[in-house]
Amino acid sequence: MIYELRIYHCLPGRLPALLRRFENTTLGLWEKHGIRQAGFWTVKVGESNQDLYYMLAWDSRGECETKWNAFQTDPTWIAARTESERDGPIVASVSNSFLSPTSFSSVK
Repeated sequence: MIYELRIYHCLPGRLPALLRRFENTTLGLWEKHGIRQAGFWTVKVGESNQDLYYMLAWDSRGECETKWNAFQTDPTWIAARTESERDGPIVASVSNSFLSPTSFSSVK
């Protein structure tokens, strides 16, 4: 099992729009494509309160590439993303890392 940590750095004031998009659209499409989320977080205390952190669980990098590409090219996703950005862009940048659990991690 590998985990992908993704951080969406939102434009000022646009985090609520991103949260709505995930809750109302993205998660349902991920379910359709077999993408498994391992958790979502916003910053309560720290450097930025305009970021969304989340993790995805993958069996392999191959699974990630196949399922993520299918999601990204899904016409329903493309239309939903376009509609959610009708009032302007939401995300300034995205960071991501692939993580492997250590032998002593409670998450395997």
